[in-house]
Amino acid sequence: MAVISVGVDHEHAPLALLEAVTVPAAEWHKVLVSLASLEDVAEVVLVSTCLRTEVYAVIERFHGAVDGITAILAERAGVDATELTESTALHFDRGVPAHLFAVAAGLRSAVPGETEVLGQLRRSLEHAEAERVVGPELTELFRRALATGRRARAETAIARGTTSFAHATVAMAAARLGSLESRSVVVVGAGQLATGLVEALAEGRRGAPSRVVVANRTLASARALAARDPERIAAVDLDALPTSLVGADLVITAVQADRPVVTAAMLAGVGHDVLVVDLSMPRTVAHEATSVPGVTLLDLAHLRDVVNAALRERHDEISAAEAIVEEEVGRHLESRRVRGAAPLVTELRARLEALRAAELARLGSELDALSDEQRAVVEQLTKALVAKIAHDPTVALRESAGTDRGQRLADSARALFDL
Repeated sequence: MAVISVGVDHEHAPLALLEAVTVPAAEWHKVLVSLASLEDVAEVVLVSTCLRTEVYAVIERFHGAVDGITAILAERAGVDATELTESTALHFDRGVPAHLFAVAAGLRSAVPGETEVLGQLRRSLEHAEAERVVGPELTELFRRALATGRRARAETAIARGTTSFAHATVAMAAARLGSLESRSVVVVGAGQLATGLVEALAEGRRGAPSRVVVANRTLASARALAARDPERIAAVDLDALPTSLVGADLVITAVQADRPVVTAAMLAGVGHDVLVVDLSMPRTVAHEATSVPGVTLLDLAHLRDVVNAALRERHDEISAAEAIVEEEVGRHLESRRVRGAAPLVTELRARLEALRAAELARLGSELDALSDEQRAVVEQLTKALVAKIAHDPTVALRESAGTDRGQRLADSARALFDL
């Protein structure tokens, strides 16, 4: 079996396609079940965020698995599979851990070193475990990826400064507005990203807002977030959003929804110029909002200036993180080789030992005349012969485990030794 990843990300696909293929939390079950039901897929983990939607799979047949996964993603995006393939990133063999570990280290993020990705990868594995569609191969892959991400941030300064969408968004908004000092801000959503936004606003690095309103579908979640600073943060449900937008200087949406949450009519009632930043995927600010006088609408694509600045600041740290990723990929592949070959090697040695013991037992009456010392010599000699016979096949199986050659050798060993 082999491991592959198939998907689209912000480095290879346009924002519209990323938006179309994104899987909302409510639909993860359906998509995971569809992926796991593919004939050539044995294990699967789905990663779907605002930056990427990727499928990691342990597969039987390469082309059959790739075609099946691509078809499911294309159906989600509402495009032809051929069209999706033009923006698809495909990784296999060593490329899979190399890519995933780099993602975990924040090297493939729009903001280098951002921290949200570790939580996203962890939840992706948890979803797959809950649906019982993941096995030991991908579980080990993702656990090592998470460990690599933590190590990269602990041993380098890649996570220094602006390290998340939240901080990057606040920095971008402050640059557009001049400062956030005494501004009125509305944050739509109360999940991890919204929490990061509220924390970044509370830090006051770009000026302290005089008012922050957290609007969320579930009022209890909004209140839990507002409880961090009840004097400056208010909580409302989405029904109260139009009223809360009146007088706002900055509106940031970070919520999952299948339709716009902030409409043009709502923004028309703000009463003055307002900066709106849509971090949701799919987007939750109506496109028509751009036609409302005084509304400036930004999205993920506008974070590029912040990203480019971060890249310049962290060039040396990025190189150091890349070295860590390379080292951890090597460790993972070596562990995988040893782990993959171990059961077959154990079975081969047990088979040869059984043959040795059976032959000695068959010659039992002829060996009875030997002294204890002579029998010990025969025992030692036959064991040494078995060890020498098993040595070369063992080395070959271990060194090639996890590769196409290793699979061929494993099949041959099973056939030749009746394993």
